[in-house]
Amino acid sequence: MAGIKDVAAEAGVSVATVSRVLNNHPSVSPEARSRVLAAVDVLGYRPNAVARSLRTDQTRTLGLVISDVLNPYFTELARSVEQEARELGYSVIIGNADERPELQDHHIRTLLDRRIDGLLVSPTDGGSPLMLEAARAGTPMVFVDRWIPGVDVPVVRADGRAAVRDLVAHLHGLGHRRLAIIAGPAATTTGSERVEAFRDALRELRLPLPDAYTGQGDFQADSGRRTTERFLALPEPPEVVFAADNLMALGALDAIRAHGLRVPYDIALAAFDDIPWFVHTDPPITAIAQPTDALGRAAVRALVDRIEGRPPQSVTLPARLVVRRSCGEGSTGTGSDA
Repeated sequence: MAGIKDVAAEAGVSVATVSRVLNNHPSVSPEARSRVLAAVDVLGYRPNAVARSLRTDQTRTLGLVISDVLNPYFTELARSVEQEARELGYSVIIGNADERPELQDHHIRTLLDRRIDGLLVSPTDGGSPLMLEAARAGTPMVFVDRWIPGVDVPVVRADGRAAVRDLVAHLHGLGHRRLAIIAGPAATTTGSERVEAFRDALRELRLPLPDAYTGQGDFQADSGRRTTERFLALPEPPEVVFAADNLMALGALDAIRAHGLRVPYDIALAAFDDIPWFVHTDPPITAIAQPTDALGRAAVRALVDRIEGRPPQSVTLPARLVVRRSCGEGSTGTGSDA
């Protein structure tokens, strides 16, 4: 089996240069990097990751703890994280917190025991004790999608306020006046931010948001179903249900269909967190899309900067409204991809 000295001899460079290339060090010239990578291919050299981690005190492994692996948004986010990490020479171990703080702590403890180099976390609720302890102890960490105010950790997230305002203006332009929301958990930053943005957008258009038109969900389909059942039982049901995430939108759609109602003719439906299967529903669902791929990649880059001694930067990217046909738009509409 070829060793690092064989690669150096084949490429005509020093062992130190080979090491720098394999660790993505920026000081290597493009020409030398090209020769080393060609030698690696010719010889079939594969560095021993465990041995290298013992020498460098790094495992070249990142931990990702996501809120709910069954949520298609987080599945897409995990995919982009894994792709960017692989391109930067890191592997990723994923833990699913299932929206439970105690399970989040379990995964964080396991990942730290495995000597990962850094953590990407989408916090459940207000966080969890071990996660907060790890952050305050200086563990390289980046919050992605959600964050915890007051905790000094870089945050990579989407800002959905402008997109929510665009959605409400769009609904108003279609003639809708009775708008309801299924909000996410108030303890999460995304849950509170989205309902506040919705309320502010209604206020700008002088539209009311009665308490009866505000439902508390938990980012799970069943809560969307239950809340929509309550909306439909009102003496004057809303004209539009806006679900603050895709799974709650799915639950809302189930409840609407269970009542024999049709979207958008009897009631309109819109969602936060656009996902691929929204284009396949009948009708396709109008939604707010987050730049999921860009968020995952930016989060990895921020964490790797922190691990490798560069100052990490928080990143905020805009979400956007995707108009389809679930709110009475007809067959066309600005921004439509259906």
